[in-house]
Amino acid sequence: MRFIDYLDKGASLGADAPCLTMDGRDLSYGEVQRLSYRIARGLDRSGIAPGEKVAILSGNDPLAFACVFGISRAAAVWCPINPRNEATENKFILDQFDCSLLLFHSSFAPMVDAVRQDLPKLRALVCLDAELPFAPSFDRWLGGLADDVYQRATIDDLAMIPGTGGTTGKPKGVMLSGRNIEAMTALTLMGYPFKGRPIYLALAPLTHAAGVLCFPIMTLGGRVVIMHHPDIGEFLALIERYRVTHTFLPPTVIYMLLDHPGLDAADRRSLQCFWYGAAPISATRLAEALKRIGPMAQLFGQTEAPMMISMMPPADHYNPDGTIAMERLSSAGRIGPLVQAGIMDGDGKLLPAGSRGEIVVRGSLVMEGYYRNPEATREASAHGWHHTGDIGYIDGDGYLYIVDRAKDMIITGGFNVYSIEVENALRAHEAVQDCAVIGLPDDKWGERIVAVVQPRVGHTVDGTALAAFVKQQIGSIKTPKQIEVWDDLPRSKVGKVLKPDIRARLVQR
Repeated sequence: MRFIDYLDKGASLGADAPCLTMDGRDLSYGEVQRLSYRIARGLDRSGIAPGEKVAILSGNDPLAFACVFGISRAAAVWCPINPRNEATENKFILDQFDCSLLLFHSSFAPMVDAVRQDLPKLRALVCLDAELPFAPSFDRWLGGLADDVYQRATIDDLAMIPGTGGTTGKPKGVMLSGRNIEAMTALTLMGYPFKGRPIYLALAPLTHAAGVLCFPIMTLGGRVVIMHHPDIGEFLALIERYRVTHTFLPPTVIYMLLDHPGLDAADRRSLQCFWYGAAPISATRLAEALKRIGPMAQLFGQTEAPMMISMMPPADHYNPDGTIAMERLSSAGRIGPLVQAGIMDGDGKLLPAGSRGEIVVRGSLVMEGYYRNPEATREASAHGWHHTGDIGYIDGDGYLYIVDRAKDMIITGGFNVYSIEVENALRAHEAVQDCAVIGLPDDKWGERIVAVVQPRVGHTVDGTALAAFVKQQIGSIKTPKQIEVWDDLPRSKVGKVLKPDIRARLVQR
């Protein structure tokens, strides 16, 4: 399966059905198909050969997302660029990933103009919505091209090269094949509820999780409703207006949704599956979401094994008697049915159930490797498994629990303390919106546990009372010796908390 196959499958179920929607305007499946034929021809006319890399730099936009299918029809490789990146990072990505053509929105024109002279591999620029002195408009670029069926044969199965999150160091290019995306799509359709034609609401960036979740939606002829900027009130209004069945939000935005005054009055009865993931979630806030929002569904993956390493559909959040399975809310669900996963020690030995070690994965979900980085590829695939860098365990019922990133484990007073366990205890307090736990050098303890907490709106955090609350849950050894209260936490472009930035700020004091 190529990206175009998901679009064409949806079109076969009704070419006139709405495919991409934003601001009340629809592009039907047939219209997106015909546009993809023209885009593929445009890439051909621009000299883009099969296998060359084509980047897209845009916020959430139907036209920008439609270009993904034109790139696929031209047998080229899609390089999604996070619209929140700085110019230096974008220049690195465009050069390191060997991008030959860039499609971009005019809001990024100053950035593109500033870096283009330093990118000799970048042979062509196209602006999606304006005519610029250094780039033709999308309409002019497509001028005179036919919209009848056109498709080039591929030279290999490479479909896209997203960059890693970049929370530490420079991003690596993850080579995802058509087989990888097909496995992710199959797992999504197998593991979560779908009734009728789905209607998917995309608030999060389409360059990341929100984008690849569009492909299983399209196989069923579903509609993708796109939000160009985050707005919780508009999010709730669109759920009502379009009878949204599926959506995805990271935990930080779910917390904002739970605190929004319009949540309880909004009509959410159409929801079948509300995905959450990309970061740990507070079990207390998740239980609140189950009561106030509806059918929550977890997914766990990473760029190198997209989305569906483990899965927890809505039903798994409840006990057989219908009560919330609180003990399960801290898990990442069960390993996907098309995925092999295990827990491995430092010597490459797989460990039994209940043992803690690194989460490793293999199968058709796992990337082809890092682009032009064989050393990083070898390191990540040692012992024949992909190494996630996450520490966790699998319980006797097959549920996966993530206890930390390998690099974030704290050794204090001779004891191993996993930061996620402490963070979960902190998030259980009603005054805590979000938090991060790190270890800092300490003469007595070797490392002392330091927590930085972000208060919920309208709440005040008392450090002494919060420490006592945590101690009661997980004991004195794991209780932070230092608690800092910050209005907000530094985050990456995809919303992950940047612990290196927190550590640097605290050390500089």
